[in-house]
Amino acid sequence: MAHYLPRSSLVLAQILSMFIPIVVASPDPAAMTYNVVSLGAKADGTTDSTQAFVSAWTKACASTNPAVIYVPVGRFYLRQVVFNGPCNNNAIIMSIAGTLVAPSDYRVLGNTANWLVFEHVDGVTISGGILDAQGTALWACKASGNSCPAGATTLEFSNSKNIVVSALSSLNSQMFHIVVNGCQNVKMQGIRVTADGNSPNTDGIHVQLSSSVTILDSKIKTGDDCISIGPGTTNLWVENVECGPGHGISIGSLGKDQQEAGVQNVTVKTVTFTNTQNGVRIKSWGRPSNGFARNILFQHAIMMNVQNPIVIDQNYCPDNKGCPGQISGVKINDVTYQDIHGTSATEIAMKFDCSSGNPCSNIRLEDVKLTYNNQAAQASCSHAAGISTGFVQPTSCL
Repeated sequence: MAHYLPRSSLVLAQILSMFIPIVVASPDPAAMTYNVVSLGAKADGTTDSTQAFVSAWTKACASTNPAVIYVPVGRFYLRQVVFNGPCNNNAIIMSIAGTLVAPSDYRVLGNTANWLVFEHVDGVTISGGILDAQGTALWACKASGNSCPAGATTLEFSNSKNIVVSALSSLNSQMFHIVVNGCQNVKMQGIRVTADGNSPNTDGIHVQLSSSVTILDSKIKTGDDCISIGPGTTNLWVENVECGPGHGISIGSLGKDQQEAGVQNVTVKTVTFTNTQNGVRIKSWGRPSNGFARNILFQHAIMMNVQNPIVIDQNYCPDNKGCPGQISGVKINDVTYQDIHGTSATEIAMKFDCSSGNPCSNIRLEDVKLTYNNQAAQASCSHAAGISTGFVQPTSCL
């Protein structure tokens, strides 16, 4: 994702924060609590509270004891905030009882890449709260065909470790809702993502270049992938997630770059897809790359009126630019589909469109039942090899 430059406004904010010595003791005698209202934030949804949040972070990060940043009930207007580490402790909790609100004018954040960013931090927890990015105006701009900024990701963790996000809601992001980039040991639980089914590029949770990420007990309704799994993702566990509307849970796009880190050891289990474009998908660009996807398990999935319940697409080439006539170099192997049931919105419920130069291998189907209009759906295979065991419908074409 984005690379960040030092910001003079942050430096000024950090200097100013030294002169606001308002600290409240936490119930934990070892920790300090910094209430953003005590530091100048206003819960009216219009007063710029950016300074107060930077000030709270500066104090919490400088503390040698565990620290709590407390955001009480109310709506807090924030411009871009970069929460920079490393810090002097590895136990900072941001406890949010209220709502953080982005500027309604999408031009304020539209070219900044991110709204709220945690970089180079270790041991940060975000608990509760609502992030309201107010992205609907930017979606409308994009739909009109006018020249618009790309938009900002609502929340990003970059080059960080030991992160917990629990019971957080993200509303109407301009672009991606949550991004995990270059991180280790991240746990997300009880996440709620909400955006219109037609909102562009509003992926729910995007993971890339990260290891040991867990996503549990979450509900994602958005206009793009509910969860997107990018290059360099290893040891990812997704469980008990509801997706829809949206584009499903996708590994990829992979293979956009010639030199690219692979994806491996991914488990997606106990997931429900409702009226989504895809269910479980792996997609790669149709051009040369040394990328790969291997040791993938999709287990216990329910499909309800899903257009493409099971799909591997290795001929991804948006707008037919940069790849026509080429072959995907991404190698896909050891992918298991186990206990996948439900209904397809199209006749072909299972499609393996693999690379002619690097065929998919060791694809395993076990206990699959997908129907279309109350009849057995169909399967389509190209350059895919594997086995099926137990009851498999549509009839395997591997």
